[in-house]
Amino acid sequence: MKYIVCEEPNKFTLKEKESPIREENQALIKVHRVGICGTDLHAYSGNQAFFTYPRILGHELAAEILEIDENSQNLKVGDKVIVMPYVSCGSCLACRQGKTNCCSNIRVLGVHADGGMQENFAVRTDLLIPANNLSYEEMAIVEPLAIGAHAIRRANVLKGENVVVVGCGPIGIGLMKLAQIKGAEVIALDVDEARLEFVKNEIGVKHVVKVSETAIEEVSKITNGDLATAVFDCTGNKRALEGGISYMSHGGRYVLVGLSKGELVFSHPAIHAKESTIMCSRNATLEDFNFVIQNLYKFPTKAFVTHQVNFTEMIENFDSWLDPKTKVIKAMVNFSRY
Repeated sequence: MKYIVCEEPNKFTLKEKESPIREENQALIKVHRVGICGTDLHAYSGNQAFFTYPRILGHELAAEILEIDENSQNLKVGDKVIVMPYVSCGSCLACRQGKTNCCSNIRVLGVHADGGMQENFAVRTDLLIPANNLSYEEMAIVEPLAIGAHAIRRANVLKGENVVVVGCGPIGIGLMKLAQIKGAEVIALDVDEARLEFVKNEIGVKHVVKVSETAIEEVSKITNGDLATAVFDCTGNKRALEGGISYMSHGGRYVLVGLSKGELVFSHPAIHAKESTIMCSRNATLEDFNFVIQNLYKFPTKAFVTHQVNFTEMIENFDSWLDPKTKVIKAMVNFSRY
């Protein structure tokens, strides 16, 4: 069985090993697609939080069941499944409150534990979500879209309110579409004009603003002086994270979806004057995955998945996905022939 491991920053190796033997309450799955996300790019570049090497990456997974015992979901051999990659303990306070996405003992596949960039993979049965009616490409984008769905649920986005999303990467793009589905008016911000054009043409975002010294004024004009009642940062960039509060209305919510490794600094008078609600949004829950699956038919999957290669060609292509000139939105690795 072949697999790809990130040995250290900027070094992937294609290797072989025996197929894993599943344990009790595990299923053996065949991986068909692995989506590449910012976590993978940052891990490869050496600037990902919560990360150690060597590590098999891959947590945006589309797979097929090869072996499984009787289970509560009635999953069977041959079923197509999405993997929810957040391995929670089930007993800590967060888990007992249903917040398995921020379990105090969480191990995320591809980050804290080896992930799915391998032909076969053994995974806990309760982490599998049936998806026989979806294509493998659709299945592999459910996890990143669920990140956006969770952030929207955290902020309790309502129909008709103005929402600013900073960052037109895969997470931001997904969040924009899901916010539209909730009925919100979306304003997209980014420094990359090509990505702004993408969300305008493919996602249907009416208002796009290039980040500049006049961006706040432009958002104010679009919202008739109110600014946005909910602002989401999907960049993980320190400067963007600290500046996002400026787009938020008085009494608004600021949601930090992107993750920075360092400290953040806010002006207390500025956030106090607005009685700001500042919250973080981490991972997703089964509720968020199900919401995405139910609404995936509204999402432009074919336009979203801009680059796809066979796993034997991934290593030679990976560096190019870090280059903005290649205009990658979502890259995907194919572990099967179909």
